[in-house]
Amino acid sequence: MANPNPYEVPPRSVPVDELDFTPSVDDRNLAVIAHLSGCAGVFGLGFVGFIGPLVIYLLKKDSSPFVEFQAKEAFNFQITILLSSLVCLAITLLSCGWLFFLMFVPMLMQVVFGIKAALAVSNGEAYRYPFNFRLLQ
Repeated sequence: MANPNPYEVPPRSVPVDELDFTPSVDDRNLAVIAHLSGCAGVFGLGFVGFIGPLVIYLLKKDSSPFVEFQAKEAFNFQITILLSSLVCLAITLLSCGWLFFLMFVPMLMQVVFGIKAALAVSNGEAYRYPFNFRLLQ
């Protein structure tokens, strides 16, 4: 599918990975920020990792299809991590603290997959997390 204007917002039925364009450096940088801002939740900001991707999505959803897709993907992943953290917290509390190491699993996944996603989008590739609740379509 040829797209004469690579910066034109595509119809909603066309997935970003099927578009025929290379994202600009600014688009790639914003996508990297969307993925890495989610990782900030691990480093002292607690359960607020979804705010950065949400802000980037709301600012760029109409002007850049690449940034829109990546910010939605990062937002959905942060919501998935939040839910899995709450489940791990509940299991830890129900086990009277014996399974405290479960609290580190979502944090580790958040950092590993966030960095992997940031590296992919910095090269201009659309990244999809391997498991994700796709709440924001």
